[in-house]
Amino acid sequence: MKPIYALVGALAVAACSTTVTVPAEKQGLVEYYGSQKTIFDTGKAEGKVPIAAMSSSNAAYGVGAYAGLDGEITIYEGKPFVTQVRGNGYTMSHADSGSAIFAAWTKNTQWRDEPVPADVKTYLDLQRFVKARAAAAGIDTNLPFPFLMTGTPAELKWHINVDLTEGKTITRELFAKSKAGYVMKNEKVDIVGFHSEKHPGQFISAYAPAIKEKDVKNAIHIHLVTKDGKSAGHIDDLSFSGGGMTLRLPKN
Repeated sequence: MKPIYALVGALAVAACSTTVTVPAEKQGLVEYYGSQKTIFDTGKAEGKVPIAAMSSSNAAYGVGAYAGLDGEITIYEGKPFVTQVRGNGYTMSHADSGSAIFAAWTKNTQWRDEPVPADVKTYLDLQRFVKARAAAAGIDTNLPFPFLMTGTPAELKWHINVDLTEGKTITRELFAKSKAGYVMKNEKVDIVGFHSEKHPGQFISAYAPAIKEKDVKNAIHIHLVTKDGKSAGHIDDLSFSGGGMTLRLPKN
């Protein structure tokens, strides 16, 4: 029987040591790989980041665009929420077998909560508030950092990527077209976000529909997961009715 025990033990060790990794860059608490800009440079939307590399920890939170412009990836507490447009609706999967074109993620266990004040009402208000509160908490805002939110926004405008390129080389125009848009109001959600002023065209989109000011750049990438777990995707715009939201920032 000893050889059998030895074999079982070896297999167990091998299984436990199998970890999916990518040559991600890490700055501060944020890991990232792939680039939105690569889509336009190559005209392709190839998968670069295995979902399993982003979600291999209960402390994992992440956002990404699914390979082939075929969905959105959100990681919340280590669980993948993969939404893909199918027919007149969309599906939800928790599988970690797919990949992202580009993604950002963190594996952080320590968070500090604080209320979002009533004067934070818009996407741009949120962007400014998150940076200010991170700086006040001693976080180096010259580096990318993650943040979480929970609560009930007044309105969320969000999308799921869906390939509408018809096999053509992907341009910025086709990329912008390849989205299915949705709106939800007064629904409880968890939000996964990343802030950086240094990574436009990588995991921060250089363009955000919510920002109309020409001299203001987008600095956040935010995804939602509804509390019932039935919806998830990329947030384009949002509004708050005044209070009722909680911001979670990493503890130093």
